[in-house]
Amino acid sequence: METHANYTSFVAVGDSFTEGMSDLLPDGSYRGWADLLAARLAARTPGFRYANLAVRGKLIGQIVSEQVDVAAAMEADVVTLVGGLNDTLRPKCDMARVRGLLEEAVERLAPSCRTLVMMRSPGRNGPVMERFRPRMEELFAHVDALAARHGALVVDLYGSPALGDQRMWDVDRLHLTAEGHARVAEAVWQTLGLDAETDWQALLPPPARAGWAARRAADLRFAREHLGPWIGRRLTGRSSGDGRPAKRPELLPYEPPAPQDLVLRPDRVAGS
Repeated sequence: METHANYTSFVAVGDSFTEGMSDLLPDGSYRGWADLLAARLAARTPGFRYANLAVRGKLIGQIVSEQVDVAAAMEADVVTLVGGLNDTLRPKCDMARVRGLLEEAVERLAPSCRTLVMMRSPGRNGPVMERFRPRMEELFAHVDALAARHGALVVDLYGSPALGDQRMWDVDRLHLTAEGHARVAEAVWQTLGLDAETDWQALLPPPARAGWAARRAADLRFAREHLGPWIGRRLTGRSSGDGRPAKRPELLPYEPPAPQDLVLRPDRVAGS
């Protein structure tokens, strides 16, 4: 139901999920659900301002130390906070520390903004994710508890069958495609009390069954190009975001890219 809410500013805090990987644009940059949401909010409100502090690979401690105070000082109408999942995917993870840091982030951000939005992040099925699922669910239970305590909104993406579809995920099996990000943007939009424009939980048509050889080739490509390097970074403490600045570090008026600049690469479309 439309609440006629009017949001004039939005700050996104987090990691690669909020940075927009793997919603790749022709210029090599990433768009993602936060940019899509900002564009839709900007279309409603002249002078709408947007900042995206998210950087790929960031752990919750880095998000707290590098992004939270910056976001709180901006005093935006809407702040989204998604973090901690990278910690749960490390070989060793102190969940008590993760919970404490996430609570610290919420305690700083909730008083600084009109609406704090948190998420139970989407997850796809597979042997890699199964190993870490108990940690993920512990994290999401903590998200629910913090949101209830501090009056934040929670977007529950974790249990969505639509977002669990492998066609919503890029070839790295860690990041959403353009279609997946569009659905997350719609889910957040609706959680903010705005009229639904699409059904973000609508299932894709049944997939064509790939042959055994094609599936094994895809598995080998994934292991060689993505899983191996990802494990290497986890074991050595390195991050894909080391030295990388935030994509949009200042809260400034937002002008979405022109439509002709948003033509997606064919290999980034869901189902391809």
